[in-house]
Amino acid sequence: MSGFAIVHDEGLERAYGKWVLVRRSLGLQAFGMNMVDLQPGDSIPEHDELGRSQEEVFYVVSGAPTLVVDGVDHPLREGSFARLDPERTRTVRNDGDVVARVLIASAPTTSGYVPMDWA
Repeated sequence: MSGFAIVHDEGLERAYGKWVLVRRSLGLQAFGMNMVDLQPGDSIPEHDELGRSQEEVFYVVSGAPTLVVDGVDHPLREGSFARLDPERTRTVRNDGDVVARVLIASAPTTSGYVPMDWA
């Protein structure tokens, strides 16, 4: 059947030992979505999204990582959301003693998204 996809965690494609390639595994075309499993002491590369003009949203699935925005630490906990404009420099670092899993979604600020009236 086409028009939808379901992939369980064990079926998601992985890369570089810590990246869970949700977008590729589901065949997403309208926005990016990946997860990262950060071991204690690990982080993602510091970057901005100016080159792709992408807004990013981070959601903490588990653990308590630190979001670093323009050099300022912002401790997060399970269930936290964070949104960043393209020009902000960001990284996510795990200073804890357990794995932190973070879901990251992104889309160009020019995507043309139209919210529903009630949302």
